[in-house]
Amino acid sequence: MTSNVRLSPPQRGESIGEWVALREDDGRAYLVHRVPGEVKVKGLGRFDAEKMLEGHSVGDRITVGQKSLSIVDPRLPEARRNMSRRAQVIGAKDAGFLVSWMGLGVGSKVLEGGHGSGGLAMHLASVLGRSGTLISVENRIEHAEVGSSNMRRLEQILPEFPDWHLIEGDLADVGGEASAICEALDAAIIDMAEPWSVLSEIVPLLRIGGRLACYCPTSSQLEKSWDEAERLGLIVEWSGEVIERKWVKASKGGVRPGNQPMGHTAFLLISAKIASEEE
Repeated sequence: MTSNVRLSPPQRGESIGEWVALREDDGRAYLVHRVPGEVKVKGLGRFDAEKMLEGHSVGDRITVGQKSLSIVDPRLPEARRNMSRRAQVIGAKDAGFLVSWMGLGVGSKVLEGGHGSGGLAMHLASVLGRSGTLISVENRIEHAEVGSSNMRRLEQILPEFPDWHLIEGDLADVGGEASAICEALDAAIIDMAEPWSVLSEIVPLLRIGGRLACYCPTSSQLEKSWDEAERLGLIVEWSGEVIERKWVKASKGGVRPGNQPMGHTAFLLISAKIASEEE
């Protein structure tokens, strides 16, 4: 039997100092915590951030070692590029599609099943605002710790951060705790090996009109999740995969598709909860 352990969410006011991003002209960026004492930043080395940034402000250019960098306010892209990773994360391509298609925004109440390193949670937190609620569930404590670290830092970076709850335990067992946090969910996003196995526990938590998404790396996962969603009375609104194709400037002028392969990440299944038929 798995015991559910509530992990402490980030506490307001924990941050000392401010975060800035040092950006290279090609888009690479380094997060720096502006606090007294030596810090180590991967790609830049060790330095006293407070002394190094003294007399500089956002919008200035600064030289660190051999790098000429712009000082900018960090936001989600900089936080995402500098996040710690242990589990595979849902990237911007799929996360952005889910946020848009599921109608998520300021004040939404969302549950994510499978927090991992917090990749999806970071995208959700950036759009929910302080009036939103995000419940993250992760059954592997080593993954939850990495994701929590990423989210704690993101809270110090974003101008607004939702009411965030991280629960360590099995998704099938957290219905009561989730219901105590918020009365009804606007959305649930499931990223686990067998999403169909927990849908019967998650669907009752959704409001009528709320949406449920399954993130399925394989077609067999998609098929089983689709069948279970329909069995539970959900209406499948969209299913498929999002293909990303990056373009580059050609050396002799013009633009063309880049040489990177168009890789598969996952199939997405988005379904909606509707009212029961009148008797």
